[in-house]
Amino acid sequence: MRISKQDKPVQILSSVVLKKIFEDQKETSLFGKWITFKDIEKLFLKHQEVFEITQLGFSEQQRPIYKLKIGSGKKRILLWSQMHGNESTGTKALFDIFNCFSNCNNQEFKTILEKCTLVFIPMLNPDGSQAYTRVNANNIDLNRDAVDRVAKESNLLRNYLEEFDPQFCFNLHDQRTIFGVEGTRNPATISFLAPSEEETRALTTGRKQTMNVIVAMNLLLQNSIPNYIGRYTDEFYPTATGDNFQKLGYNTILIESGHYPDDYQRETSRQYTFYSILQGLHHIAKADNFDAYESYFKIPNNEKMFYDVIHRFSDSKKDVAYQYKDEIINEKLISKLEKLEENDLKTKIGHHEIVFESINY
Repeated sequence: MRISKQDKPVQILSSVVLKKIFEDQKETSLFGKWITFKDIEKLFLKHQEVFEITQLGFSEQQRPIYKLKIGSGKKRILLWSQMHGNESTGTKALFDIFNCFSNCNNQEFKTILEKCTLVFIPMLNPDGSQAYTRVNANNIDLNRDAVDRVAKESNLLRNYLEEFDPQFCFNLHDQRTIFGVEGTRNPATISFLAPSEEETRALTTGRKQTMNVIVAMNLLLQNSIPNYIGRYTDEFYPTATGDNFQKLGYNTILIESGHYPDDYQRETSRQYTFYSILQGLHHIAKADNFDAYESYFKIPNNEKMFYDVIHRFSDSKKDVAYQYKDEIINEKLISKLEKLEENDLKTKIGHHEIVFESINY
């Protein structure tokens, strides 16, 4: 029987092998959600013999922004993290991957480096990372600055994008705990997006190629955390980085690292972000073409369905929903519960739910 392009098998890495590699190579000095430049600065030294490490430039507050380059292949891939300063899971996963390339002799890593040239920018927004904010020091959301490019950090990324001319980009973000996987009661631990290039969300060649890589990453994750993977909305954002890079011809894969049960430090989602990136790199390295994309649309949508805590009442009183708010207090990241809604919340799910039996509240 003739096999169509859509039916060609995808080479999926072993989840068992990846788990062992992750446990061995995890960068244990990085933990939790508040990751700053000071946390990663010392780590560059341990990789300088394997990576070409250079300073890309400075942030608005004159913090260094570095890039790490490795590999000699024709397929060029650019990856960056912490475009939003308070979204650090991708940064942790990248340093786990740096350890792999520095320490592992696994054939799959050798294949990636033979077929690809990789450039990583781990922490594009060090000012926002220090303040634990989404925006940079001048209150600019870098992920909405792709057109005007007001921010230094936006210009550094765009200028290097055009210089390096990658075939694929990985744009690493975190998503809030509110998101779940449509049709389930599971949080969306990892969500993917092949960004739209314009309002009609047309399936251009570039978007199809981006979807093809996402299909491979999803296949791997479904072996490890089935039904915890979502598809982020492809609504077109005219000023967004991914949408504009995709429009310019740079296939951009968005990875949103989300919540896993009781994983408020984002250490489990870090592991699956690590899996996703390595599977994506391996697929790009091994694939002869990137034509098959239809299975992308089988990934369930993200859905806003969760609160962190819901108090439920067995009598006539309405339920009460709470969400954690993160703040830096006395140089520590503190998460406080805030009341958000008091309503009929039967259609919502709490990551933690407390049921009150007919008592005054």
